[in-house]
Amino acid sequence: MSWQNRLLTWALRRWVKPNSLRPQDVAASRALTQRMPFAARLAPGWRIRAGTGAARNGEWIEPIAPDDPARTRCILYFHGGAYISMSARTHRAITSRLAAGSNAVLFAPDYRLAPEHPFPAALEDAIAAYRAVIETGIPAGQIAVAGDSAGGGLALCLLLALRDAAMKLPAAAVLFSPSTDLAATGPSIVDNSEADAMFFGPWIAAVTQHYLGGTPATNPLASPLYGDLTGLPPLLIQVGDTEVLLDDSRRLHEKARRAGVQSRLQLWPGVPHGWQIFASFLPEARAALRDAGTFLRAQLAASKTSS
Repeated sequence: MSWQNRLLTWALRRWVKPNSLRPQDVAASRALTQRMPFAARLAPGWRIRAGTGAARNGEWIEPIAPDDPARTRCILYFHGGAYISMSARTHRAITSRLAAGSNAVLFAPDYRLAPEHPFPAALEDAIAAYRAVIETGIPAGQIAVAGDSAGGGLALCLLLALRDAAMKLPAAAVLFSPSTDLAATGPSIVDNSEADAMFFGPWIAAVTQHYLGGTPATNPLASPLYGDLTGLPPLLIQVGDTEVLLDDSRRLHEKARRAGVQSRLQLWPGVPHGWQIFASFLPEARAALRDAGTFLRAQLAASKTSS
C-alpha cells in the first residue's frame, strides 16, 4: 500500500466518512462535489469537448486530429455519485486517462439526477446516449461501457435493457466498485462498515431512496444483481477489499460466471471506494486505470476482428 493511499484513506475517514452518519442533504452533497479539485491529465493530442443536444449533454474526450484511428471506437462512461450528484466534469481524472489508455474517444453523459428525476430517468438517458454514439457512425461492436459506483451499476443496467430490447450490445464493460444491489443486502455492508474509508454501511440503503422513489430496490433495471446476466459482454470489475460495496462486485462476478459471461474480478487491497477518481495523486488509481485501458483496448480489438 502506497503512502499516498495511507494519507488519502486517513483524510477520508476524518472529513468525508462522518457525513454518511448524517441525514442526506442532496444540495449539500452537490455543493461539496463542486468544491472538490478534480484534475484531468489529457494525453498530448487529446482534448475535452462539450457535448450538446438532448442525448449528448456531457463531455467528449477525443483526439484533436480528425482522422485519428481512436475516433472509430468509443467508451461510454457513466459517473458515480449515488444518482444524486457529480457530473462528467467531476470525473475527468478517470475519463481522460481511460480514453487515452483504451485509445478510443470517450463520451461521459450528464444524465439526469435524483430526487428531481428518479428511476428510470438515468437509465432512459443512458439508452439515449448509447443511441447517440451509434448515430455518430461508431458500431455497437466498437463501443464499450464503463462507470464507477452508481455509474457502474447504471452501465450494467444499460446492458440488460439493450439485451432485453434485442439491440446490439457493446463489446465489453468496465465497472469500478459498481453499485449493483440498491437493497443493500451484501454481507460487506455490515462487515466492512468500520473498515470502509468512505462510508458507513447504512448510508447505502438510505441514499438510494432518492433514486428509487417508489420503485422496489430489487428491480433488475435499478439493481442489476437481481437480473438475468445471460448474454452480456465480457466484464472487468475492480473493487477495494475493505469497501462496504465489496459484495456488490463479488456477487455480480459469481453470478456472471454462472451465466456464462466472461468476468474478471480484481480485488485491490486497502483502497477507498472509487479510488480511480484520485488518479492525479494515487498510484493505485493510475495502475487500476492502466489495467482497465488495456482490457478495453483488447476487447475492442477482438470485437473488430470477429465482426
